[in-house]
Amino acid sequence: MAVQKLPIAKAINESLRTALENDPKVLVMGEDVGKLGGVFRVTDGLQKDFGEDRVIDTPLAESGIVGTAIGMALRGYRPVVEIQFDGFVFPAYDQIVTQLAKMHARALGKVKVPVVVRIPYGGGIGAVEHHSESPEALFAHVAGLKVVTPSNASDAYWMLQQAIQSDDPVIFFEPKRRYWDKGEVTLPDSGSAAGEAVPADLHKAVVAREGTDLTLVAYGPMVKVCLEAATAAAEEGTSIEVLDLRSISPLDFDAVQKSVEKTRHLVVVHEAPVFLGSGAEIAARITERCFYHLEAPVLRVGGYHAPYPPARLEEEYLPGLDRVLDAVDRSLAY
Repeated sequence: MAVQKLPIAKAINESLRTALENDPKVLVMGEDVGKLGGVFRVTDGLQKDFGEDRVIDTPLAESGIVGTAIGMALRGYRPVVEIQFDGFVFPAYDQIVTQLAKMHARALGKVKVPVVVRIPYGGGIGAVEHHSESPEALFAHVAGLKVVTPSNASDAYWMLQQAIQSDDPVIFFEPKRRYWDKGEVTLPDSGSAAGEAVPADLHKAVVAREGTDLTLVAYGPMVKVCLEAATAAAEEGTSIEVLDLRSISPLDFDAVQKSVEKTRHLVVVHEAPVFLGSGAEIAARITERCFYHLEAPVLRVGGYHAPYPPARLEEEYLPGLDRVLDAVDRSLAY
């Protein structure tokens, strides 16, 4: 094992490289993933090293990309599909929710569809329309799909390994504005399979920071904001626990409950709109489970129920440090 400090984008690249090396049935497919190396250069160098038959530049047709991947998975391959931007996934939504998610149940468990759909998501990069969506709740609502998202380089590497090895379809959301955030990653030796270094089960939440006064629950791009909020609150004597969900479906309610039973206050933070977002399910479930522990209502911080705005306004739309700390103050004031 070797420890390297890598940006999230490079960690994903290394994870794809490991999977391609270890399993000849793994394929990478998507728009511009080959010669260009992806618009964020996440797949840079893979086609050169593994060839055009395993790192495949596809037409600009998301429905066709996912449909082809489903057929290949049924023939024994493990396709890893890249959707170039979050807002581009909707032409493939039909294939994902009516075919990919349903195939295993439709066949009474006789077939497996091990497809990973990688989707860079969220805002913060100053992009144009359809390039800054957070559609994770739409996929979490669909039975038959696993929906996960890393917040750091180590999880980006290892969670993608676990997703590729899963026999179930996985929607792998990558926080694009964190692609260049660096972190330590323990990489396996060349030619060895993923093993002891896997940091946690794919669907287990982890405590990113211990605290006693209030729990902040987040995932993907918002974990960093919540950690910054916890640091700022500590300067005023407030101890905040930050829980990184990592998995949105299934969701580790036990971990959230354990933290809330200790802190008695919960704020859920995500970039996606608050209305009917993942935070709504967490708030309802934890209210049921922890009613007699909670000293304040579960509060939610997220995007507004409006189309994602032009780049010059996105900092007003995205939850930032001030909005998170305001929710902390309101919760503790009860």
